[in-house]
Amino acid sequence: MSTSAAGNDLTDKQRRILAYLREHAASQTYFKSRLIASELGMTAKEVGANMTAIRSGEFDVTVEKWGYSSGTTWKVDV
Repeated sequence: MSTSAAGNDLTDKQRRILAYLREHAASQTYFKSRLIASELGMTAKEVGANMTAIRSGEFDVTVEKWGYSSGTTWKVDV
């Protein structure tokens, strides 16, 4: 497991988003930024800005920007 996979290079917000995705990706594939934000006490803009580090890192989840209808939707695979 690389340092990135361990989450050592992530901020607290990024770690919280990654943990949320790991926890819910087994039962759900698509996530809206605003719904993640609501669950984690952030804004949708904060989620979107912090998702970049998760998308570009080497983690056990794959995140792809999927759509923009009613806010950004993310496709997540574990």
